[in-house]
Amino acid sequence: MATAVETEPADGEPRIETEAVGGKLAAQIARRIEETVIREGWPVGETLGSEVGLREQFGVSRSVLREAVRLVEHHQVARMRRGPNGGLFICAPDAGPATRAIVIYLEYVGTSVADLLEARLLLEPMAAGLAAERITEDSIESLRAILADESVRREDPGVSAEDPLHLTLGALSGNPVLRLFIEVLTRLTARYAHTSRRLSKAEVLDSKTVAHEAHRAVVDAVIAGDGARAQIELTAHLESVAEWIEKHRVRRASRIKGPVVEPEVVEGPGAKLAEIVAGRIHEDIAARGWQVGMVLGSETDLLGRYGVSRAVLREAVRLLEYHSVARMRRGPGGGLIVAEPEAQASVDTMALYLEYQGVTAADLQTVRNAIELGLVARVTERLAAGDPEAVDRLGRAVRWPSEGPPEDSRKADLFHTELAALAGNPVLSLFLSILTELFRRHAEGGGQPLPGAQAADEVEQAHGRILDAIVQGDAGVARHRMRRHLDALTPWWH
Repeated sequence: MATAVETEPADGEPRIETEAVGGKLAAQIARRIEETVIREGWPVGETLGSEVGLREQFGVSRSVLREAVRLVEHHQVARMRRGPNGGLFICAPDAGPATRAIVIYLEYVGTSVADLLEARLLLEPMAAGLAAERITEDSIESLRAILADESVRREDPGVSAEDPLHLTLGALSGNPVLRLFIEVLTRLTARYAHTSRRLSKAEVLDSKTVAHEAHRAVVDAVIAGDGARAQIELTAHLESVAEWIEKHRVRRASRIKGPVVEPEVVEGPGAKLAEIVAGRIHEDIAARGWQVGMVLGSETDLLGRYGVSRAVLREAVRLLEYHSVARMRRGPGGGLIVAEPEAQASVDTMALYLEYQGVTAADLQTVRNAIELGLVARVTERLAAGDPEAVDRLGRAVRWPSEGPPEDSRKADLFHTELAALAGNPVLSLFLSILTELFRRHAEGGGQPLPGAQAADEVEQAHGRILDAIVQGDAGVARHRMRRHLDALTPWWH
């Protein structure tokens, strides 16, 4: 139950506002601030106004505005600077909040090694091929430095969670979407590796030697500009990584364990400490099997457990609430309650960061094509074994553009969403949601009108032809028709 708190609106008249309503309003204000930053071209260093000015602009209380600012700061869109000449200043974000939001959600829904491998096999070889096309003297030096460092560290104890070669290939692809998705996949793979059993020195050395030789083969191909060979070598390496993890992983639980919400580099010790506390609370939730509805303790209990001030704890709770990791319930029998994470926070945070990176429609289309074609192949394989319910779901999705409510602007997306759901890979499903959201923002930002009735009919026909090929078990034709369909949509996203 929400509790009532007195807040001070812009006009100075006190009013009663529930925490639930205030939190929802703060999220709306945060989104409006972020939209303003995007619309103005993300001018880093410029001010959006003082606290007083922003309260007047949005017509909200001090508490609501400050809550909105905390969310904006968490996304690293802007920072509030106090004192003379202060205000809300636009800043340059890093990928931390975006990758963290995705990892939290994927951890909760349960992501297998097979899911990760499938996603990595779709995206990373493509990044290696693009890197080979764009290779420069500087990037050659960077790749060889990574190999040299691996060689030096081969005798170090333990298996490192870092894998700079894969991250570097993502960066060298020149596609910010690929780069960010690969970072997420690499982090998740590292978390699985951390659940592995204790290894002998000989096993560690052997695994490092095998990985180093595989990396060398990939780098040699990239430096030579041989994109095809780079893709082949990287594919073989990823399959080897998956086999190693499956062989050595401890199987006590189906989900990845351990902290996900890690400390961010932020201004101010209070904010940084809140991030750390949020990470520790999340670690406790994950260690207990993510039991939705479980009470972790009252605010007093948590203050004693984590040894922080009330202000820091409440800031940490706000971050957890934003990611739907946990929610604070006030009153008798209340406390911090374990929640069920939602995908939308991941989608919004990732989309926001990629907009800052200046992602283009071409960047989005490159990655979307790879994912959608992979999903079509997987669903075709699944339906080959017979699944009339899945066919019915896809059939309804095909008809939805004409049968769905007129006000539903996302009707045409349902067929693609259902394909992702039926493929059964939470990583690819979430990635597709992010891409779809970004495509929509590109269209809206460019003032592009939504497709009319005629276009909806054409989309429905295209979806129907794809479904026909899937039902017939012809993955090649299904992929061909999906590719043509996505190409036909290109004018709407540019």
